Amino acid sequence: MVYTAAVPRAAVDVEHALAAVRPICDDVRARGSVAVLDAGEKFDGVRPAQLRVPAAALADALATLDPAIRAALEESVRRLRQTSQAELEHSLTSDVAPGATVERRIVPMQRVGLYVPGGLAPLLSTVVMNAVPAQVAGVPGIALASPPQAEFGGLPHPSILAACALLGIDEVYAAGGAQALAMFAYGAASEDGTVDCRPVNLITGPGNIYVAAAKRHLQGTVSIDSEAGPTEIAVIADATADPAFVAADLISQAEHDPMAASVLITDSESLADAVDAELATQLGTTRHADRVRTALDGPQSATVLVRDVDQAVDVANGYAAEHLEVQTADSSAVAARIVNAGAIFVGSFTPVSLGDYAAGSNHVLPTAGCACHSSGLSVRAFCKNMHVVTYSEQALREVGDHVVTLAEAENLPSHGAAVSVRTSR
Repeated sequence: MVYTAAVPRAAVDVEHALAAVRPICDDVRARGSVAVLDAGEKFDGVRPAQLRVPAAALADALATLDPAIRAALEESVRRLRQTSQAELEHSLTSDVAPGATVERRIVPMQRVGLYVPGGLAPLLSTVVMNAVPAQVAGVPGIALASPPQAEFGGLPHPSILAACALLGIDEVYAAGGAQALAMFAYGAASEDGTVDCRPVNLITGPGNIYVAAAKRHLQGTVSIDSEAGPTEIAVIADATADPAFVAADLISQAEHDPMAASVLITDSESLADAVDAELATQLGTTRHADRVRTALDGPQSATVLVRDVDQAVDVANGYAAEHLEVQTADSSAVAARIVNAGAIFVGSFTPVSLGDYAAGSNHVLPTAGCACHSSGLSVRAFCKNMHVVTYSEQALREVGDHVVTLAEAENLPSHGAAVSVRTSR
């Protein structure tokens, strides 16, 4: 049985949000920086004095950053840089025949736009998750956008600016939502023709449903990492799981957004009841209880009762969660059977929150079922593969007849002639 259509989903999906983002993107394409500033004033409640964040503001933010936060960021950077370097592919050459080589050359994207949400939480950790793999890949041009905040005079949140400064990202824009992504895709100029932001080749980073919709709309004009919209967690748990752990993890992701999805998949009714009791208890001490409760009560969140762990695996693969935790008697074996998930967190002491900050993995992951065809952000997203083909005259002569034969078979004789003109002399 295919469970894709049967699992909990939000009432509003990316396709519905496209109608709202198309005119915003079209306006930015037509009017450039003014349209970006107008949209910021409308949606964020503030109009920055300029789109690009001054260098002094970045330096000040880092200088005033809490030393404990800086230390935590530096450790997060260290761990992610280590895994990114391990994942980085290298160019290689195949000798397909004497005098005939095909090189797979790894080329970094030349310019990328990184998106960091503001909204309900200043996601300074997302600066790290976007920037570190781009830097490891060797991207020469890195720009970053985050929504302007009225509380901070139209600048992005100071902690986001501090993280940018820590990583040496100096091209930062006070722009959020679909307008920021359109600015990256099309570029943006002021009314006097001054170019404020040049177009990028790739846009990465998470956001709300409208950011995910803008990515879908702009894909083709630029490349995207994946449609990383409102967060979601699924937990496969059996009777051996600790209900307090499960409840805490469900709450942790519901804290992000009223549209966040928290799904428990279990074959144990007694565990389901115990998790419900824990949720009620822990909600009493949760800082963002109203937001969490809205997310947990929404159609995107639920407890799914299954016959056994085998069916739980099938349901999880059908759901294709952004984050999937496995808390079962044999967590590693169960996790090995998962083929659709943005990231898998194995065992009772590997919560999603670890991956959000300091596991060494990346927290920019596909949502809304896109994990069945898309991957989480990694250094590979910031690289392209190019084939570089080099043949000597003798190598071409040895294979030339085959090329001519196949060209004739496809009724493309001029293809063959391009070889024959070289080999018939």
